[in-house]
Amino acid sequence: MLKAKILFVGPCESGKTVLANFLTESSDITEYNPTQGVRFESCWPALMKDSHGVVIVFNIDIPSHLKEIETWYSCFVQQQFLQNTQCLLIAHHKPGSGSDKENPALAPPLNKLKLVHSNLEDDPEEIRMEFIKYLRSIINSVSESRDREEMSIIT
Repeated sequence: MLKAKILFVGPCESGKTVLANFLTESSDITEYNPTQGVRFESCWPALMKDSHGVVIVFNIDIPSHLKEIETWYSCFVQQQFLQNTQCLLIAHHKPGSGSDKENPALAPPLNKLKLVHSNLEDDPEEIRMEFIKYLRSIINSVSESRDREEMSIIT
């Protein structure tokens, strides 16, 4: 069985936990409860080790998140030498915030990433389908990498 390690990262109050729970069908969507995340940067290298992909989640209604996600991208994608195809950017719309799907003005290189909007209130299946597409591409990449590794051992 193939396993893939995908990290959900992003600013506080962006919706990472509710999205991860929804996508893994772990729990129903309820009111907001802050998650005690890993706020100590000294722990990040251990978390990033052997990761295959990164999902950067941000709350599109909080302007400061656009600047913050540049740091998340730098730390979790660029410094880990991941390809842009291994990163998914999710503009999360919290319940009651509306579902304006206008794309935010993203700075390079964020503007080259796959950006999807999530609104679990109005269209939950859209984000699920986008995540499945992303997950398939990660699994294909992991599988190809494993095949190359096995071939190098054989030859």
